[in-house]
Amino acid sequence: ISPEACSAILWKDRRHAAEAAEALKLTAQDLIGLGVVDEIVPEPEGGAHRDHDLAAANLGTALRQNLERISTLPIEELMQKRYEKFRKLGKFTEEAENPVPAGA
Repeated sequence: ISPEACSAILWKDRRHAAEAAEALKLTAQDLIGLGVVDEIVPEPEGGAHRDHDLAAANLGTALRQNLERISTLPIEELMQKRYEKFRKLGKFTEEAENPVPAGA
């Protein structure tokens, strides 16, 4: 869902798109932190659309490195790591702003 659509749904107004984008955690760094992606492949200056060849080379390098790394793992370990990764997706915790002291 786009930040604009999220804003329109939650606030009935698209002017809260920036706040919605923050809540949606759309950035590459957010996705790394959430464990959704394993690596961020750098783009050429100005974006991948400005230099297709360099973008493809960067992606190819990252793919080769990661395939070489995981190809050395026993299949059982690879499957366990994959299982654990996907089981973690969607889990989150929240801390109370004003936690109640124990015994209160």
